[in-house]
Amino acid sequence: MQFNSGYYSHHPVVDYFNAMDPQSYGEKPPYGADLGIKDIGMSVPMGISAANVAGIYSKIRMGAGNIEIQFPGYRMGSRNAQTPEMLGEDQRQAIRELSMANEVKFTTHASFQLMGMMGRDERGNFSLNNATQDMFELKRAIDFQADLGGGSVVIHSGEFERPMTDMYLDDESGRINLARDPSGRLMFKQAHTQEVDAHFELLDDRTSAKIETVQKNRLVSSPVWNKAEEDYYGYDNSDKPDSQKQRILIKKGDYVDYQNRKIENPYDPLKGRIPKFNKTTNMFEVQLKTFDDFKAEAEEYNKWHEATYHRKPNYYEKRYPEEAYVKATLDAQEGIARGWSLQFSADSQKLVKILNKLEEAQKFYEKLDKEIPKEEQWKILRQDQDLLRHVEAAGILQPEMLHPLKIIERAIFDTKRRLEYDRSTATSQEQQAIDTAETKEHIITPIKRLEKEGVRLYAEAAIHALQKTRDPNNPVVVAIEHIFPERFGGHPEELKWVIKKSRERMVDFLTKPEIEFGASMAPEELTKQKLKPGGLMQPNPYYMGISREEAEKLAERHIKATIDTGHINLWRKYWQDDPRKSQEENDLNFNKWAVKAIESLAKDKMIGNVHLADNYGYHDDHLAPGQGNSPVKEIVSTLRKYGYNKAYTVEPGADASTDLSDFHGLMKTWKFFGSPVYGMGFRGGGVPQTWGDVQYSFFGQNKPPYYIFGGYSPSNDWTLWSAVPLE
Repeated sequence: MQFNSGYYSHHPVVDYFNAMDPQSYGEKPPYGADLGIKDIGMSVPMGISAANVAGIYSKIRMGAGNIEIQFPGYRMGSRNAQTPEMLGEDQRQAIRELSMANEVKFTTHASFQLMGMMGRDERGNFSLNNATQDMFELKRAIDFQADLGGGSVVIHSGEFERPMTDMYLDDESGRINLARDPSGRLMFKQAHTQEVDAHFELLDDRTSAKIETVQKNRLVSSPVWNKAEEDYYGYDNSDKPDSQKQRILIKKGDYVDYQNRKIENPYDPLKGRIPKFNKTTNMFEVQLKTFDDFKAEAEEYNKWHEATYHRKPNYYEKRYPEEAYVKATLDAQEGIARGWSLQFSADSQKLVKILNKLEEAQKFYEKLDKEIPKEEQWKILRQDQDLLRHVEAAGILQPEMLHPLKIIERAIFDTKRRLEYDRSTATSQEQQAIDTAETKEHIITPIKRLEKEGVRLYAEAAIHALQKTRDPNNPVVVAIEHIFPERFGGHPEELKWVIKKSRERMVDFLTKPEIEFGASMAPEELTKQKLKPGGLMQPNPYYMGISREEAEKLAERHIKATIDTGHINLWRKYWQDDPRKSQEENDLNFNKWAVKAIESLAKDKMIGNVHLADNYGYHDDHLAPGQGNSPVKEIVSTLRKYGYNKAYTVEPGADASTDLSDFHGLMKTWKFFGSPVYGMGFRGGGVPQTWGDVQYSFFGQNKPPYYIFGGYSPSNDWTLWSAVPLE
């Protein structure tokens, strides 16, 4: 290491001789990354870092310019994991006074256990009741922050697990995979086999319970659908008789029924596509399908939907490959049930014709029986053909001759019994087909549940923040934080999606007189409502009657993002190095990706809060910035480039264990960003004060305090004429 100065002194755990003058060593910080003490505050997890208001005040006295009060507790708090409601009005008043007296700003972090608004329980299932309880957790953090004044309320967005190799989002250009770069190279994966054996979770949207996990490399048995094998003119499969239908061209590959009539809606639960019946084997045909087959099937469905309804399917209507995959297991049940239903229905039609002929024959022989004298009736006796077949097979003599009426009566009885069996079987098989089709319609990928229900709860929380805001210039903001890479919302583009969708829903709430499942009504009014595909339309309790433009501004003001320089670095362990490049080049490429991912949020003015932390890419241990390998300065430089001027909060978790105190994490951050130490006088020999002295002198109790720093420091222009230290 080269030094421009001619002196050197030992400084514990300090790389620079003068950490406050990095330009002296040719190391100029990135544009905008030179934050000062007044810009950078620290987190205070209640019950861990501080036990009460006095503990918060101790951080202010150390020099923290702003504080994020964090609540580790979930629902019922404890001494070591406090919740917002454990701090009553006296404590809140004391914190307000601390804020005014010390010119310190406060933000709040909702319970650490909140992972989005999906309501996941300990068994991996999702519940709207759990999600609503989680929203209440967020609301009480909003109430707490509102009592302190405006500012951010942080909540994690870790909605559900999804395979890192298949992080899909829809945009105007189509479905994009966030795991691949523009060239198609895979950037992230959790295991070396994940490209071929990725797992997907599916939900039942009626109960929100997880119903199955799709595994990409598992083959699934699916019906071979009955299709036209060549072009020909025929009819559709409507209920009209063929004489009243217009002949249509049926193309090769069109879905057809067993009478070779075109099926107009292959996905209709009553008259949809049917499995191909092999007359040689007397069985329905099935085949094994791969995940790629289901991609093609999902695309086929989406194209059919667009052609039928003359518009592209919306997010909820769209079918995804993993949904087609699970639906295929039910397709076999539905298709075979429908096939048997049709088969028994066709047989019952034949039996009806036979029954009609038997009843006509019965009338004929009844009339003939009356006209023929009894002594002549032997001439019309007949053998029971059914019985005859049995006795001949057994080598028995021919049976006795019977009167035709007796034979007809037995045939009518047997035919009616068979007809009843066929009808009941056809009906039960059709019911099974309909029930299976209904179940299929409610199998969804979790992002649909998030889009339909989760973002609604984010929007409701944001409206609560709007209602609690006292100063429009200092609003209470729901600041959603990207959390771990393994869960949806961990990627900045996924976080952007959550924010965008939540804002859209908030705008709807503020501008529409009625919403799905709104305010309760009297029972007689409720009975007049009709349950629509989206839900029950009821009066909107959030309706403000404002313009959509004004509502959009409010949504942008009250729903923002929290970015975390430590969380973005956790993607590093899943980063797929380019084998053609050196390790240094691959590390640089990851840093570029991380900064660009955060820049996407900054460009859209979505960022409302920043957590400063560091790690080595493996776990979120909360090293102080500069102590790991996250591109912290580059990220901060990008944020400031796009005008971010809100809170920067250090989360110095590791320093509380491996250093002298959690406050050392904050001091390391001040040093890292080039914040000056305002000293009074010199130690002698022209040697200036350094952050090494600060960190490991006064706070480490091994040197006398030569300086005053932070909020206690006087102006740089003021010094004693003799340059003698203050004491």
